[in-house]
Amino acid sequence: MKATINYIMLLIIGTTIFMSSCKKLDITPPDKLDKSIFWKAPSDADLGLTGLYGTLYANSGYDIYGGLWWENYSDNSYSQHSIGGSQNALIGGLTPTSGGFQSDYYNNCYKGIAATNSFLANVGKVLSGDKLKQYRGEALFLRGFYYFFLAQLYGNAPLVTADPYSFDYKATMAKSPRADVLKRVEADLDSAIAYLPDAAYSAGHAVKASAEGYKVRVLLFEKRWAEAASLAQSIITGNLFSLNPKYSANFYKPDQQSSKEILFSVQYQAPAVPHSYSLNVMLIGSGWKDLLGTQDLINEYEAGDPRKTMTFFFPGDTKAQGWPFDGVATPGPAEWVPGFYPTKKWLDPKVSNPQSGIVDDQDYVLLRYADVKLMYAEAQNEAVGPDASVYQQVNEVRARPDVNMPGLPAGLDQDGMRQKIRHERRIELALEGERYFDLRRWGIAKQKLDGFVQNPLVPNVKTMYKDAYEFWPFPQTEIDRNKPDLIQNDGY
Repeated sequence: MKATINYIMLLIIGTTIFMSSCKKLDITPPDKLDKSIFWKAPSDADLGLTGLYGTLYANSGYDIYGGLWWENYSDNSYSQHSIGGSQNALIGGLTPTSGGFQSDYYNNCYKGIAATNSFLANVGKVLSGDKLKQYRGEALFLRGFYYFFLAQLYGNAPLVTADPYSFDYKATMAKSPRADVLKRVEADLDSAIAYLPDAAYSAGHAVKASAEGYKVRVLLFEKRWAEAASLAQSIITGNLFSLNPKYSANFYKPDQQSSKEILFSVQYQAPAVPHSYSLNVMLIGSGWKDLLGTQDLINEYEAGDPRKTMTFFFPGDTKAQGWPFDGVATPGPAEWVPGFYPTKKWLDPKVSNPQSGIVDDQDYVLLRYADVKLMYAEAQNEAVGPDASVYQQVNEVRARPDVNMPGLPAGLDQDGMRQKIRHERRIELALEGERYFDLRRWGIAKQKLDGFVQNPLVPNVKTMYKDAYEFWPFPQTEIDRNKPDLIQNDGY
């Protein structure tokens, strides 16, 4: 924790310039700014706010908040180069020194939290009125976003809301109970909901529905079904968002820039802020292919569901199916591991023969309207059973114009509907980073991931998942820095 706070003293005023609350993010990196000459004018609040969004660009050879990489921790996909430490964790187990996401999320969430804490402590010096409320709302949304990751992953995490400039850097910190961390998340999101504009999402800045959608996730995590359904319903009836008629258009530019389905994303803008390494190359390039779909996920698709071929490539595909190389798609060459399926989702269809050195800037979509509709269906089904509104929301997702799957069968009981919703979430949100967290909050992660065969062609290689993983281990470096107050989670 102390190292994280020291880092923030250098980072504190962000990596990007924000021109105004109603304009798109100007993502030209400025020089680092000194607090002694900062917080003197309203324009400093613009710079500071963009610095907060800049924390979402954290990378460790991969974009840390690119949600798609979480799929490799689940039964949906495989990373042969262990992006985010996924393969190491699944085969070797999680430890305090695992690295990858195990340390990256802890460290970078606290960097983002420290930045928001400093912003919140100072923005009132240069802003007032409605503009101050909106800027505070955006900062509180981001702090809630980061603390929710910590609550889901590590559970009992250190809880800090003070300006990092007020810290005694020789002090150590203990962890707070997960329940307290979740209360902080909910309080931050509630304030964000009160302060943020009730508008469609378009310019990279969180809006009211962004905060509402994340609070629905929190309520589902806590199994507060009726509250989750009510809040999701308020987003639906607000009529600010709609399903994009084209499923794939949510995942590449320019189409995703005008998609009314997106509620929150990490936005990129080449050449100023591209991905830390070409996403097209990491997904499909020769020597990469680090989001390979599993046969288990492929088997989950219903016959005739077009989302299967919108999400993955298959042997025999050519340019007619979007294969970005000359010739025929063939397992084996260019590190296409036989037994898996290369991703098509997130690829820019305009790019041909992606190679190292290309620059790309697809936005990482972290929350979209289809997810809200499925969260409503799940919460309402758990609260009261499969009423007509549950059928409506699931069927509308399935009836997207270019998906056009038939409605669910009538007469499902609560568990039957539960299984249908879980199926629909796996298919609709495939490769978007929700599967691992869904399995954990449903209480079936061990059932699905302990002993899971990723590749049926190599049946002796199986993944592991232990009960202790409900609370991930803190990085050992943080335990060492904060002795004796920070106690490692049980089981490590």
